[in-house]
Amino acid sequence: MKRLLRPALLPFLLLALLVPGIALAGSSDHQGGDRSGMSRRPIVIGHRGTAGYRPEHTLASYRYAIELGADYIEPDLVSTKDHQLVARHEPDITATTDVASHPEFADRKTTKVIDGVSATGWFTDDFTLAELRTLRAKERLPDVRPQNTAFDGLEPIPTFQEVIDLAKQAHVGIYPETKHPTYFRSEGLPLEEPMLATLRANGLDQPGAEVFIQSFEVGNLQRLHRMTRLPLIQLLDATGKPFDFVVSGDPRTYRDLATPAGLAEIARYARGIGPNKNLIVPRSSTNHLLAPTSLVRDAHRAGLLVHPFTFRNENTFLPEDFRQGNPASPEYLRARGDSPAEFRLFFGLGVDGVFTDDSDTAVATRAKMFGSR
Repeated sequence: MKRLLRPALLPFLLLALLVPGIALAGSSDHQGGDRSGMSRRPIVIGHRGTAGYRPEHTLASYRYAIELGADYIEPDLVSTKDHQLVARHEPDITATTDVASHPEFADRKTTKVIDGVSATGWFTDDFTLAELRTLRAKERLPDVRPQNTAFDGLEPIPTFQEVIDLAKQAHVGIYPETKHPTYFRSEGLPLEEPMLATLRANGLDQPGAEVFIQSFEVGNLQRLHRMTRLPLIQLLDATGKPFDFVVSGDPRTYRDLATPAGLAEIARYARGIGPNKNLIVPRSSTNHLLAPTSLVRDAHRAGLLVHPFTFRNENTFLPEDFRQGNPASPEYLRARGDSPAEFRLFFGLGVDGVFTDDSDTAVATRAKMFGSR
């Protein structure tokens, strides 16, 4: 029988809050190329920039994440038709750009199967970079974040190089994700080579650079392990399996990779894991928190960093334990809940970093628990 979190862990949480950092004794140093030392201060990763405040994967979003204190900014990388890397959550840009309002691109609308899922719309690999630059970004979740629609139409799709330029200017790290690498390789547009070439051209493909590379696929990271010494992060979702496992017939799932045996295998090619936060603190069928799993401890024992995703402030993304406001209000799910409590919980469990849409909340909570510097 699974237990609800609060009765099971109240003494532990009180101890973690009274003695900040006590639960993190086994955590590793966070810097990309530095394996020495132990650090108790988790990094804050601006997820797609600061998507809680600006349309995701825009320079405005990345810039605001930096202003709010993020240590790293995260571009998801996809390819154009002419093999240029740009920052988009998916190759499907129907919901994140104004492409549908461009009559000159009406004939580009098509149906594709990506990672086994059929989608109809417009896709980056059917556009040259010059064509994509005529489009403008818009809010992906207008029903949840209607205030962000005030920025619709203002920002172009940024290139990977532009994201790097911004990060270098602001002296923050970058945390790129290769999106759907099996799909893009099958289209003759592999992501690994141009990504590493761009990093190398910027002096970032070397030990000690403030760079992590992440992917939900395994073969992609194993290939990168042979190509670079940069630290790699194996993303682990709460359900399903890596798509390259689907293609190869490998029966293992993400949950299999989250076992001690799976983590030992990951440690052969990656520096850490980026698990769905529900793999660390599960939720019940009624969206209440359950007792934490041993994943953080198991990963640290395997020598792996732990950077869970995704922390968001709105009630709709929070467990019932941390939601606030009147459930009868039509604004309830859009309202901001007690997200600092969620950060305190995961920081207390010893995670080494967090992906968040709201860097300011993460930074403020971290400062209260670990002090500022």
